Amino acid sequence: MILMRILRLVSFLEGVSYLVLLLIAMPLKYVFHQEMAVKITGALHGGLFIALAGITLLAMLVAKLPFKTGLLLGLASIVPAGTFLADRLLKKHEQTLT
Repeated sequence: MILMRILRLVSFLEGVSYLVLLLIAMPLKYVFHQEMAVKITGALHGGLFIALAGITLLAMLVAKLPFKTGLLLGLASIVPAGTFLADRLLKKHEQTLT
């Protein structure tokens, strides 16, 4: 199902943006005083975080994503690299749909 592919892609991009924010943009801001790095990366990450939440809710309604999986994905998005671990659950659900 295309919705699950989109969810997995947005989840991956959100995870990458979080790591870039923490590992690249934050050191640029606090070590090299480049505040623009955090403004740009933070805005991108925030948009992806909101998109992830919305698409997760949509997948719970349309693709019958289990509540537990949606909740775990939401919690995983708070932990650095957590969305990469949660991708296994999303892939498993995607395979049950086909």
